[in-house]
Amino acid sequence: MIPRATYRLQFHKGFTFADAEAIVPYLDQLGISHIYASPITTAAPGSTHGYDVIDPTRINPELGGEEAFRSLVKALRSRDMGMIIDIVPNHMGVAGATNPWWNDVLRHGRNSDYAAVFDIDWSRQIVLPVLGSSLTQAIADGAIGLHREKERWWITAYNETRFPIRDDDQDAPDQLPLETLLARQHYRLAYWRTANDELNWRRFFAINELAGVRIEDPEVFERTHALYLRLYAEGLIDGVRVDHVDGLTDPLGYCRTLRERLDGSPRPADAPSGPAWIVIEKILGPDETLSQEWQVDGTSGYDFMEEVTAVLHDSTGAESLSALWHEISGRSPDLQSEELLARQQLLAWQFTGQLEGCVDAFAAIAPEGMTRSMLRRAVERLLWVFPVYRTYGPNAPASDEPVREVVRARVQPHVPPGEAAVVDQILEWLAGGGPGQAAQKAEAVRRFQQLSAPIAAKALEDTAFYRYGRLLSRNDVGFDAGVMALSPAAFHQRMQARAKHWPQAMLTTATHDHKRGEDTRARLAVLSETPARWREAVAEWERIAAPYSNGVDRGDRYMLFQSLLGAWPAASEEDFADRIAAWQSKALREAKLRSSWEAPDEVYERRCNDLARALIDNGRFVGAMNAFLAEIGHAANRNSLIQVALRCTLPGVPDLYQGNELADLSLVDPDNRRPVDYAARSAALSAPPPKLRLLYDLLQARRSHTALFASGSYEPAIIEGDGSDRLLAFERRHGERILRCAVTLHGAAQPGTAVLFPSGVRYSAESLLEQSPVWYEIT
Repeated sequence: MIPRATYRLQFHKGFTFADAEAIVPYLDQLGISHIYASPITTAAPGSTHGYDVIDPTRINPELGGEEAFRSLVKALRSRDMGMIIDIVPNHMGVAGATNPWWNDVLRHGRNSDYAAVFDIDWSRQIVLPVLGSSLTQAIADGAIGLHREKERWWITAYNETRFPIRDDDQDAPDQLPLETLLARQHYRLAYWRTANDELNWRRFFAINELAGVRIEDPEVFERTHALYLRLYAEGLIDGVRVDHVDGLTDPLGYCRTLRERLDGSPRPADAPSGPAWIVIEKILGPDETLSQEWQVDGTSGYDFMEEVTAVLHDSTGAESLSALWHEISGRSPDLQSEELLARQQLLAWQFTGQLEGCVDAFAAIAPEGMTRSMLRRAVERLLWVFPVYRTYGPNAPASDEPVREVVRARVQPHVPPGEAAVVDQILEWLAGGGPGQAAQKAEAVRRFQQLSAPIAAKALEDTAFYRYGRLLSRNDVGFDAGVMALSPAAFHQRMQARAKHWPQAMLTTATHDHKRGEDTRARLAVLSETPARWREAVAEWERIAAPYSNGVDRGDRYMLFQSLLGAWPAASEEDFADRIAAWQSKALREAKLRSSWEAPDEVYERRCNDLARALIDNGRFVGAMNAFLAEIGHAANRNSLIQVALRCTLPGVPDLYQGNELADLSLVDPDNRRPVDYAARSAALSAPPPKLRLLYDLLQARRSHTALFASGSYEPAIIEGDGSDRLLAFERRHGERILRCAVTLHGAAQPGTAVLFPSGVRYSAESLLEQSPVWYEIT
C-alpha cells in the first residue's frame, strides 16, 4: 500500500503510542493517510530518538509495548489509515549493560551466539573505550571494581557501568589480582580518547555507543528483522523507511532481500494489499542517481528537500554573499576547500582505526612493489576527494563508473610523484578487477566503502557545514551547498525524472535530522535575493554587537546573525535565548575550530552565548532585527507557501514532520524535536493561518483525487515573456483529470508574462498569482 501522505512522529517515553492514538482523529481530518514512526523497537533506556536499538525483537516498552502499538494501529485502521515504521539495520546501541546481545558477546567472546551479529576484528580483545584515563590510572584511582548480582560477578567502572565476567572466571574473581582478571576477559577497558586509533569493531560514524551490525549475514538478517516481518505479515505496518542504508556491506542485496521477504508475506484479508512501501535514507551526491535495481520506492526525501530549497534561492546573489563571507570570516568563499580540509582532518582525527583496517585489507592483495605506506597514501587521497558517499561492490555496477572517473580526475593533484599507479590499482579493485583472491578483494572493497560513507557525512554535513557560513539555508543534510540555486529549467528536468523513475518516493522539507526548519530556510533564502541590503544589515548589527563580542570570531558572529534571523519568533519566547545557546554550542563543537566534543572550550562557548543573549536583550538590536524581518517577511512567507505547494503536488508521497503544519522556525536537534502542541494545531483548523490552510486544502485534494497525484504525469508549462526565471509552472495529468500549478519565485510575476500549460490552456501570470504566490486548479 502506497501512502497518500505521511506524518512523522518522534516516539519516546514522553510521547508514546497512546499519545499518538489520541491525535489520530486530527491527523485524519488533516488529510494524512499514514503515521511514519521513528524506530519502535526497544532502545537504550530513556532514548529520545530510538536509533540506539538494544533489542530488535521487542517493541519498546517505554512507548507502550506491543499492546499499545496494536491499539494505535487499530485506531488507524478504523479510519482507513496505516503505519510506516523506521527500521535500523546498520547498528545497535551498546552503551552500558543494557544490550543483551552485546553483553553475551563480551561474556563469551567469539563463542557467543551473537558473535556474528557485530562487525568485530577477533584478532585481539574487544576494545571498550569507556575510561576517563588509562586503565592503569583507573585501577590506581579505584575506579575499577567488582560487583556481585544474581549469583554472577561483574566488573564495574566508576560504580555505574557493568561489564560481564567470562564464565570460567566466575568462581572466585575476587581472589585474582584485578589486572590479571581484566587481562583474561574477551574485552579490554580503554581510555576513551584511544577509540579513534584502537577500536577494533565498526561503529556508526564516530559514535562509540553504536556498534555496526553484519546485516549481510542471512542469520543476522533473520534475527534482527523477525519482528518487522511479523508486523507486516499481520497487517500492522504497510512499509518501512530504512535508516542509513549506505552503512551496510551490500545495500542492493539487503534491499532486494527486504523486498522479497516483505512482499512474500501473506497478509490478512482485512489489511491493505501490498506491495510494501520501502524508502531508504540515502544521501545522493551531485548528479548521483538511485539505481532501480535496488527494488525500493525511492529515498526518504533529502534529495527532494535539496531541490525545493535550491529553487527558492536566487543564483544572482551567490557572488556577493561569497565575497561577504570571505571578508568577514577570512575563510575560503569556496565550499570545496572547506570540505577537503575537513575530510583530511576527520580521516586523521576520528577514523584512524578504520583506515588502518582498510589499508591492511588492500595490503593483503597488493602486488609486489606496492608498500603498505603507498597504499595508505592512496586510500587517504581517494577518500579526500570522493564525490559521493560510496560506490557499490564488489560487483561494481555500471552506475559506479562515472564516480570512479570523477575521483580519478580529482585525486591527481594530491597524488605523490610516482604513485599514480597505486591509486589506479585501488580504483581497479573498486571496479571489481585487479589481483587477489575474490574473497580478499571483496573484503578490501567492503572496508573502503564502509569508510567512505562516514567520512563524507562527518566531514561535510557535520563539520564543513558548520564552518562555511556563506548562507546557512544552503547547509543541510543532502544539500550541495557549493551551489546557490537551481534554475526552474533544471528543476523541471529533475521532476520529470522523478515522475518517470520514482513517483512513489518520499517528499519532505523537514526531518528529525535537519539543521534548520523548513521555514527557517525559507526565510534565509530571501537573502540570496537581497545581498546588498543584507550587507547593510550585517554592518549595522556588527556595530551593535561590538561591545559584547569579547573576542568572538567574526565568522561565528556572522553565523549567529543568520541563525537569529532565521529562527526569530513572531512573538517573544521565554526560552529563545536558551534555544540559540544550545544551537551555538553544538555548532561550535561540530565545526571543531574553536571548540569540539572531545575538548570543549567552555570559556569561548560562554563568550559566544553571552553575545547571543546580549543581542536578544538589546533593544536596539531587537528593533533592527524586527525592521529587517518586516522588509523580508512577505518574501519569506512566499517561500514557505511554495514549499508546501510543491511538496503536496509534485510526484511522490508528501511527508509532514511533526508539528510543521504551523511555522517551523527550528534549528538543529534537539531544537527540532521539541514537544508539539497538537491541541493548538487541531484548534487552528477552524481558522487556519495561510500555511495550514494551503496544506489542508492540498491534502484534501490528494484525498479526493488520489490517482491523479499518485500516478499523474509531470509536464512543465511554457513561460512566455519576461521573468521566465521567476515562475515555476507545471501540469500533471491522469486520464481526463488535470492538475495545473504555478508559483512565483523571487518576487511578483512580471507584467506581460503568460503561462502556457501543456493542455493548451493559457493564463496571464499576473491573474494567477496576483493574490498569492501559489495557484493551482484541478479540472
